[in-house]
Amino acid sequence: MSKNYELAVVMPCLNEAETLETCILKAQNSFKQNSIDGIVVIADNGSTDGSIAIATRLNAQVVHVADKGYGNALKGGILAADAKYIIMGDADDSYNFANLMPFVTALRDGNDLVMGNRFKGGIKKGAMPFLHRYLGNPVLSFIGRLFFKINIGDFHCGLRGFSKDAFMRMQLTTSGMEFASEMIVKSKLNNLKITEVPTVLSPDGRSRPPHLNTWVDGWRHLRFLCLYSPNWLFLYPGVLLMLIGILSSIALISGPINLFNLNLDVHSLLYTSSLVLIGFQFVIFYGLTKIFAVEQGLLPKSNRYDRLFKYINLEKGLVVGLLILIVGLALSFKGVSLWEAADFGPLNPTETLRIVIPAVFTILLGVQIILFSLFFSILGLKQQQ
Repeated sequence: MSKNYELAVVMPCLNEAETLETCILKAQNSFKQNSIDGIVVIADNGSTDGSIAIATRLNAQVVHVADKGYGNALKGGILAADAKYIIMGDADDSYNFANLMPFVTALRDGNDLVMGNRFKGGIKKGAMPFLHRYLGNPVLSFIGRLFFKINIGDFHCGLRGFSKDAFMRMQLTTSGMEFASEMIVKSKLNNLKITEVPTVLSPDGRSRPPHLNTWVDGWRHLRFLCLYSPNWLFLYPGVLLMLIGILSSIALISGPINLFNLNLDVHSLLYTSSLVLIGFQFVIFYGLTKIFAVEQGLLPKSNRYDRLFKYINLEKGLVVGLLILIVGLALSFKGVSLWEAADFGPLNPTETLRIVIPAVFTILLGVQIILFSLFFSILGLKQQQ
């Protein structure tokens, strides 16, 4: 029968024979010195260098994970760990598994996720590449704090602890290095209690290059943060584009504008009206993405999400879209009337386009609103039921 430990230290492993023994012994000694009922779990991702034999000899639990990837390995090890609390960390001897008590104490105090902060604990010489230390990590951590309002100074510290119950609530899905960012974001979205403790980062103890790919994995982290924050990716840019487009279009409809010795007229009006449509597309995509993500379980439901269906529904969308479409048709009729008054001959482009461009714009906008309302209603059928 399995034993329910208080703590499991989970290490992803892919050919870590050079440093694995050191990491396991440090964790086990920490268990003994602090009277922790713990176990080391090695999530092996296909090692061929004797890592499995080392882990077995040291009485660590070995979990074989067939699906490749940092995230897959950790998920396999964490799910197999029969413990109340989990501390995960790389098996390259860069993290000090001999000093686990700050994480354990914070978990015992009721925190769901305890992040290590290498910038507060100390980064030893040669432990972190220049680009990671002064560009990649600070920038991505800043974006994470800005997008998700998480007061964490080191988003990508590999040493972190969490309760097994909190991990199950996170419902993590990514398979690669972005797994680290997803854990923090999902913790915040699920209203889990997050804190951080200082930890020291030492130079990698292996002689081979690390598995981390600076630019590829950095992009995957950035992509994940953007995709899980549709407000910043779609909503805010869309609203900004619409405001700029609407204000500038209103000004140009009334007459030409001289700006910094530039004469802006109906040709500029064509672009500003297009800016409104582009911004509206961004806002539409925000709504559709939000619904899809929530209904597929990628994002948790919120009160704001429930209110969305109270203020936006098929009937309201159809009425608004139809009214705007009627305005466009009326403007088109006025444009044809002007052409008729000129015996369907040549027209003054400046005068005519001030009617034709708003006419085409409102027709397109009305049709988009109608179609969006229909699609919105289809995606939200489950919520409405």
